[in-house]
Amino acid sequence: MGAKLIKIASVYFVVGVFFGMFMSITHQFQFASVHAHINLVGWVSLALAGFVYHVFPKAASSLLGKIHFWLHNIGLPIMMIGLIFLLSGMQAAEPVVAVGGSLTALAVVLFTINVLKNVSEAKDQSITHNKTTSL
Repeated sequence: MGAKLIKIASVYFVVGVFFGMFMSITHQFQFASVHAHINLVGWVSLALAGFVYHVFPKAASSLLGKIHFWLHNIGLPIMMIGLIFLLSGMQAAEPVVAVGGSLTALAVVLFTINVLKNVSEAKDQSITHNKTTSL
């Protein structure tokens, strides 16, 4: 799960960079919030979640981890596409932004619950490992 999130985060990074270039070339700076969300909620947040899941495989393999992955990766694109339309003047896109944002927010809450539930210090494992390898 960690590797999948890091790979998807890298895709969001490319999308965010090229979207920023598009804004710069076309002077369409009204989309700055879309650019920021793609980079922060897509690239940065998913990369960090990927690292957490890589370091703590119990969290990655949990049902909460799987639900977080899918809700985040469904909600964020819906929210960003809706926001592009909303910022372009299509007021009817507001519910689309709300649905995508709600899915993404729920994903973040589930990630947090997953971390609180399934991420723990590994000191007990390292002590056991050191004892068995030193014998």
